[in-house]
Amino acid sequence: MYNFLSFQVHGGADHGDSGGLADGLVSLLGFIEGLTAQSPSGMFTTLLPGLSAMANIHPMLVHFPIAFLVAFFMIDSIATLAKKPTWRMAATWFLYLGTVAAGFTVMAGFIAADSVPHGDNVHAIMERHEHFGVWVLALASILSIWRNQAGVALRGAANGLFLFASGVLCLLLALGADLGGLMVYHYGVAVAAVPVTETATAHHHDHAGQDQDHHEDGHGHDEHPQ
Repeated sequence: MYNFLSFQVHGGADHGDSGGLADGLVSLLGFIEGLTAQSPSGMFTTLLPGLSAMANIHPMLVHFPIAFLVAFFMIDSIATLAKKPTWRMAATWFLYLGTVAAGFTVMAGFIAADSVPHGDNVHAIMERHEHFGVWVLALASILSIWRNQAGVALRGAANGLFLFASGVLCLLLALGADLGGLMVYHYGVAVAAVPVTETATAHHHDHAGQDQDHHEDGHGHDEHPQ
């Protein structure tokens, strides 16, 4: 155990040339020192380079309703089976937060649709993606009002219908997210392409003695022999 910890602290970790915790701490302190010398706009770009490079904030916001609403459905379902009203109360707050996040995400999505260049081959996909977003917001709002009025005391068929609608909500989330991924990863909507060069440096990741994955700057993966 001592040898393992010493190995990690003083270097020789996953990335070969990269140092361990000691070198990482030195790098962090240097980063903080350089950050304090920058202007507010420069600090923002350094701290949040992904956000500063975005044409709109819709891709960042979309994660929040997915996380909150899926967590709500899972916790509420488990709480129903376990007969834990306090857990259902906690799930309610995930529903409320997810609904609010969905509202902001849908608004940002409409703004993005008007500002992001796209061709006819993407326009129909984008419209379906928008429809799923609106349906998610509408159903989440209905469930939020229903929960606010009825509380966690739903029983029998009414509770079954509520959970069924919550499951449909998660399905709509998944379908909408799938179309969003299709637009980004297949059609490259709002993505600045990174040029791939033949002289790209290969990066080797050794995962505890397992087969190495070779990641090049072009995100190519070497196939391992069977």
